[in-house]
Amino acid sequence: MDNNRLRDELMMERNKRLEFEHKYKSVIDHNLDPIITINLSGRILYANIAVHKAFGYRLKELTGRAIIDLIGEDKNKEFNDFLTRAFSGESIEMEGIKFFHKRGKYLSTYVKTIPVAIRGDIKEIHLILRDTSFHHKNNERLLFLSYHDQLTGLWNRRALKEHFDADAEYAFRSDEQLSLIHLDLDRFNTINDSIGRNGADEILKMIADRIKLVTPKGGKLYRNGGDEYIILLQNHSIEKTEKLTQKIMSDFTKPFYFNHQEYFLSSSIGISVYPEDGTELEELLQKAEQAVRFVKERGRSHYRFYREEMNTAFTDTALMEAHLRRAIEFNELELHYQPQVNLKTGEIDSFEALLRWNNRKFGFVSPAQFIPLAEESGLIHSIGDWVLEVVCAQLKEWQDKQFRPVRIAVNISPKQFQVGEFAEKAKQIIEKHGIHPSSFEVEITESALMNMKDTLSTLQKLKQIGVTISVDDFGTGYSSLSYLKQYPIDIIKIDRSFIKDIELDEKNEAIAKTIINLAHNLGMQVIAEGVEKDLQAKILKEADCHKAQGFLFSKAVPASEIVEKYFA
Repeated sequence: MDNNRLRDELMMERNKRLEFEHKYKSVIDHNLDPIITINLSGRILYANIAVHKAFGYRLKELTGRAIIDLIGEDKNKEFNDFLTRAFSGESIEMEGIKFFHKRGKYLSTYVKTIPVAIRGDIKEIHLILRDTSFHHKNNERLLFLSYHDQLTGLWNRRALKEHFDADAEYAFRSDEQLSLIHLDLDRFNTINDSIGRNGADEILKMIADRIKLVTPKGGKLYRNGGDEYIILLQNHSIEKTEKLTQKIMSDFTKPFYFNHQEYFLSSSIGISVYPEDGTELEELLQKAEQAVRFVKERGRSHYRFYREEMNTAFTDTALMEAHLRRAIEFNELELHYQPQVNLKTGEIDSFEALLRWNNRKFGFVSPAQFIPLAEESGLIHSIGDWVLEVVCAQLKEWQDKQFRPVRIAVNISPKQFQVGEFAEKAKQIIEKHGIHPSSFEVEITESALMNMKDTLSTLQKLKQIGVTISVDDFGTGYSSLSYLKQYPIDIIKIDRSFIKDIELDEKNEAIAKTIINLAHNLGMQVIAEGVEKDLQAKILKEADCHKAQGFLFSKAVPASEIVEKYFA
């Protein structure tokens, strides 16, 4: 019996390993970028289909061949040094390599390495190749600028995102740590005030050069904007990270010189560690920033690793309200946008705007905490007006750039409806920014529908303007079919509570399908919220649900990412 169990366990383990290997190979084979795999001797083990499309070689023509034979002679030494670093475990990149095409010409090529480690030892390297010859000069400069800070020449936030994905994947496979060091200059505004913007820029470049000197091999240094720098360290122990941080702090005791004058600066440093403190870049950045704030509140010019107790919760409602009252003034509010996906076509032409609050003292505050407080305190009116302005300005910006038409939904509090001037205010803002009214969607909850007289009047005025109207969280509040009959509603949104476990709970599935059929019969669109699994999307698509939103497709992201992902 024991032998049978052991045999079964070994078989299961073998099947898991084979499945993983197939998935791994599929990622390589179907990658749009040319990928060549080389061994420790620099000989080619494998090449995907994209290599043939880009450089003319088939796998059998490359297998066993030395990779250096395909590199221009003037870059041989540089490329060998590049491979040496790669085989030491670094995920690095190199631009301007001359790669020999089968037709007999050299192409300017960008090369990036992904080390393949087995039990901590590098066994082979994936080389990701991109032909950059068609934009050799101008586009090489554009590529550099898109990944580097223009003032200091350091990597920028965009580069950090790409590097982190690769480094985190390597760390996960190698069971290693990543350290993220967030350095924030203390009272740098005094430098700006003393020597002006140009002088302050020179100081920022000196700081970048000084940090660069102590950044270890395998570390990457980024400017995070303003007076913030970030160092990403691969396979760095807590002790080594702490020693590096202490070295940086020590270097800041030395003066910076500008126009023959000494200037002294200090920095506050926060550190987060992958995977202990999180596995996503934004989470690690947030926690490193919390550690920085912790240091600044306790005198500055020191460092701390992130600890859970730094994630301070708002236990004092009065204090929270005081900070919320200054949120707009201090530019702490931001809108993120979650795409709504057409389940039939996969197209995206609408988004929901979701409010985020990054407080200067306590970090990111959950909407579940501050939205109810904003409603109770009356702050929802000023915050709501701010949201309307930002959304309409965003639609205007995209409209002026001639991006394809999209619609943005804004959650409107019942408190805003009760004032009675909401429709007029919305009309003024829409006309002020010159956007098409139908691109602006007012999203109300079922509780707002209870006040029949006032709500009906407001919704009718909005429809006269041409605004799109949707009902959020349908089925969870004070549902009544008479509401749908009497109000000018365009869209029904199925609450996430009915989508959760829809693939397992027959009752949830029945409710969701009933709402979908109801919407169709009333000539309304229907959107499902909180979709997180492929099977949930499949059930909704088969039920003829128009659209869906949720983590399966995308979390809510800043406007800049919307442009990169959906308008680029």
